[in-house]
Amino acid sequence: MSVDGEFSFQGKVALVTGGSRGIGKAVALDLASRGVHIAFNYLRNHKAASETHDEIVALGVRCLRHRAHLGDDEKIRELFQQVEQEFGKLDILVNNAATGVQRSASELESKHWDWTMNVNAKGPWLCSIEAAKLMESGGHIINITSEGSRRVLPFYFSVGTSKAALEAVTRYLAVELAPQGISVNAVSGGYVDTGALDHFPTKDQMLESGRDTPVGRMVTVDDIARVVAFLCTPDADMIRGQVIVVDGGVTLKADF
Repeated sequence: MSVDGEFSFQGKVALVTGGSRGIGKAVALDLASRGVHIAFNYLRNHKAASETHDEIVALGVRCLRHRAHLGDDEKIRELFQQVEQEFGKLDILVNNAATGVQRSASELESKHWDWTMNVNAKGPWLCSIEAAKLMESGGHIINITSEGSRRVLPFYFSVGTSKAALEAVTRYLAVELAPQGISVNAVSGGYVDTGALDHFPTKDQMLESGRDTPVGRMVTVDDIARVVAFLCTPDADMIRGQVIVVDGGVTLKADF
């Protein structure tokens, strides 16, 4: 808390999974700009992780980067052990890390399903349980989902179903963790131009659709980040287990 009892992010600690690129990086930088110390994990891209680390530190806060595969239970425990050793607590968890294999249901293999579900649904569940242990004074958990959880998108079967599971996880944890002073919500973005779209054969069509919003522009990673930050403030205290859609209104429009 700041002087006069007004809310302040200063000195809080956040873990942003997959925080080295895309939406995760935008969330990490936004929170860091508000005075939040940041931890994030990454998997393969050491260069991106190093660059993001330096950008966060340049904002005047501490930063921990740790390589961890969130489909691995033991790696998740190691990640949270590092967070506890470095900061001693956790106030905010943003479950952003996601993966997937862009194939139709008939072309997907069992190993692809398991890989996607482990990272996108099981990982956030286990991360949330570990985070709750470090949130002795309460906290906030924000899960990053997508409209593919409810709308059928091309080549999105594995990711879309995993995001639907993540939204169910959000609701269940919102009830279970509320007595500990922990709020749990999800943020669902529209089409956002990040490197994740590069894996889709329909990238150009997706970007075109994303630009066709009532607002007249695409959703940006910063739009997502600001909503995440809002959900971590007292003003959002009675928002629990909800999926906040940030899509510029694009899903309001009929397809004809």
